[in-house]
Parts: sequence; structure tokens; C-alpha cells
Amino acid sequence: MLTSMQQIRDKALTLPVQTVAVACAHDTEALKAVAEAHALGLARFILVGETDKIRLLADGMGLDLSSFELVDARGEAAGASATVQVVASGRAQILLKGFVDSSVLFRAVLDRDAGLRNGSTVSHTVVMDVPGFDKLYLLTDAAMIIKPDLETKRQIVLNAVKVARALGNPDPVVGVLCESEKVNPKMPATVDAAALVEMNRDGRLPGCRVGGPYALDNAISERAARHKGMDDPLAGKADILLAPDLAAGNIFYKSLMYFARAHSAGVVMGTKAPVLLNSRADSHETKINAVALGVLMAAAKAEGIA
Repeated sequence: MLTSMQQIRDKALTLPVQTVAVACAHDTEALKAVAEAHALGLARFILVGETDKIRLLADGMGLDLSSFELVDARGEAAGASATVQVVASGRAQILLKGFVDSSVLFRAVLDRDAGLRNGSTVSHTVVMDVPGFDKLYLLTDAAMIIKPDLETKRQIVLNAVKVARALGNPDPVVGVLCESEKVNPKMPATVDAAALVEMNRDGRLPGCRVGGPYALDNAISERAARHKGMDDPLAGKADILLAPDLAAGNIFYKSLMYFARAHSAGVVMGTKAPVLLNSRADSHETKINAVALGVLMAAAKAEGIA
């Protein structure tokens, strides 16, 4: 089982080389990530966007573009659509977001005729390497689904389980995060948590073990769970953290990034190919991490694991 972001990168280097299509690649941080990932041998790249800007930025960086295929597309919408087309055609196996608004990109990704839908719920899972912890945490959903209902939460968990399996964890523990560790009808997230636990027990949520409702401390700290007198054998052992809604997930994710200096890599699941969704403010290091995760996910998809 992989336990750090460096191990994800190292594992990716042992796998068949994949091609990544970069949506709106006319961005310094995106090109830095592409240049370093290419130099490391992580992947091949197709750069989609305004090619005059890409060349200008590359010249300023001293980046030789002779090893990259360029596809000219003017504007965010055209860049997003052209990138999706490159992936849908099989010329690339992974899509990486460059300097394009997420809503614009996903209009193209989720287009019913030309997009990358595969019929599943589309959700985001972010892998977090948090200083001081000797394991990777998966957080979901921090980027896609605003207010998931119970069935959608079940699908979000199933997507995250595929990511865990690609990281070598065949039986991840899912901690359902809530305001409290007690079921309270006035707190709908706790009611959903109890229902997800029951779904796991009766086989409707396979491939993992589900515990909850958990406040955050009870999900990740066995000591905290014991101190509160909890006898749940999964308390404190979560590998996957299921947020109650997008606001909670996104705030938690960015708190880990900016306060805890965590390293991260995020992937969108429920699409025909891995979609690597980063903030435009993310560093090139975070984008390289995402490329490495994308390579693992593409390999797992080819093997039928994800």
C-alpha cells in the first residue's frame, strides 16, 4: 500500500507511459509541471490551447517544445472541448486541467454527446499526504457535488474506493464525517452516516468498511475515540474521509493545503478517463502529483481495478 506522495510518483514511473492532454496549457505553472513531469518520465503530453501563448511562455522558461504535440484552440470553451476530443479519441489517456475555469472544463467533460461520461456519478477524490501522518488520506467530495443525497454519497464512496484500490489498499476504511459522532435527526449528515454503515453491512456498499457518524477526531484518532468511550472498532482508522457536502469538503481540503502544508493530488472519477482537476492557484508540484496519480488511475482502469 502506498503511504506517501513520493511513493505515488515512484510507482507511476514503473507503469506503462501514458499520454496526458492539458486543457488550456498557456499557463506558467501548468508548463512547469509538464516540463518536470516529462523530464522525470512520468508521461507524454499534448498541449491544447492558444499555441502562440504557449510558445511565448515556453521561450521565457527555456522550455524546448519539440517533444510535445500542440493543438491550437482559442478561448477557454474551445480549449476545453478540443482537449476532451483528444482524450475521447484515445490519443490521450488522461486529462489535466490547465488555465481554464472548472465550470467551463466540465461542460465539455460532461457533454452528453461528445464528453467523457461513463454513466456513473461523477465525483472528485483528493489524495492527501499530511505531514506528521504515516499514511495517505483520501477526501471526497471536495470539488464537484454540492449537496449529495444518500444515494449520491454511496456512489461517491464507491468512486473513492477505486482510488484507494489503485493505491494498493484493497479494503479501505471509510469514515463518514459529521458534526457529531451520535445520530441526531436534526443533523441529516449523521442520519445518512448510519444509513451508509447499514448499506455497507448488507452489501450495497462493497469493497470497503464504513464507520460513522464520526466527528473528524473520531475518524482519524484512535486515542480520541477511546477518550470519548467509543466502542466502534473502525473509529480512528479511516482511510477515506467522506465530507457531508462540498462546502465542508472544500474548506477541509484547503485547510490541509494551506495550514498543514499537505501535499495533494486530485482525480475526478466516473468518467471514461481520469480527469485531473486542480485549482488554477495550485503549484506545479501539485500538478505533477496529479499527473502521477492519473498514471496510476489509468493503469488501474486498464487492469479493471478502477
